[in-house]
Amino acid sequence: MSLLLSLTDLIDRLTEALRLDGGRIVQALFRVLGIWILAWLGLRIVRLTASRIETSVNDGDDSVTTSREKRGRTISHLLRSVGRVVIITIAVLLTFNVFFDIAPILAGAGILGLAISFGAQSLVRDIISGFFFLAENQFAVGDVIEAGGKTGTVEGMTLRVVVLRDLDGSMHIIPNGEIKVVSNKTRGWSRAVVDISLPHTEDLERALTIVQDEAAQFSTDPVWGVQLDGPVEVLGVESLTDNSVVIRTLLRTQPGSQWSVAREFRRRLKNRLSREMIDSPYQQRRVEVTVRDSAQGAAKVAAASGAAGS
Repeated sequence: MSLLLSLTDLIDRLTEALRLDGGRIVQALFRVLGIWILAWLGLRIVRLTASRIETSVNDGDDSVTTSREKRGRTISHLLRSVGRVVIITIAVLLTFNVFFDIAPILAGAGILGLAISFGAQSLVRDIISGFFFLAENQFAVGDVIEAGGKTGTVEGMTLRVVVLRDLDGSMHIIPNGEIKVVSNKTRGWSRAVVDISLPHTEDLERALTIVQDEAAQFSTDPVWGVQLDGPVEVLGVESLTDNSVVIRTLLRTQPGSQWSVAREFRRRLKNRLSREMIDSPYQQRRVEVTVRDSAQGAAKVAAASGAAGS
């Protein structure tokens, strides 16, 4: 009660000093209060809507993130960022409009904005590019992409920038207008390429049989098989080097599982080859040494010395 009385007293003193209508001041303050209450409710609705979108696309399986989940997260991030800016901007403008007419200011701001737009072409390009990234669903939050010379997981995206987190933990903020080519590594399906190097001295047919058997076991594994999008393919001999024969295998996986699947398949192959007594190739260098008869060499040296003396 005392706080209300002190506030009323402060308003009366200000109106008396500035010769203003106290009733209009109180009415304006209540309108401002109502505007910001509505703005708070609007922000609350935006947050609840974004959370509802993420909940609706969540299938409950945290091991695999589907494209629908990534799309939902992207839309929720964009809704939060754009909704916050729009609601706060409208609330500020309506607050100013309570005390004076902002129509002339808006007209001047429109002309000023047109003039600024000619000098801020990069900003316009960023926004247009961001709109098409979202509309065409080229990538989403959670995808691993290569863009702007950086590779990482998309942690956030707006109409202006894309936020990537690379393997070292560094955060890269890339303007959308700077992205010319996007390489999405986790869209639809992924593939791991695993090459096995064997020494030339090894029986190639036996080695291929062992690799094919291990690939078949891996394809039917109850834990790792579900992350594959088809059986492991053993293509055969990919290349011949100076000290090894390279056998190539292809593992088509669920989006984003290619790295973990490749690591596990390499581990199993290494253990299997060790059990089969197949060694890894090692660098070999052949050196030829020619040894001549020492007596014959000494005679030739003496003859050459005598010829030189005469």
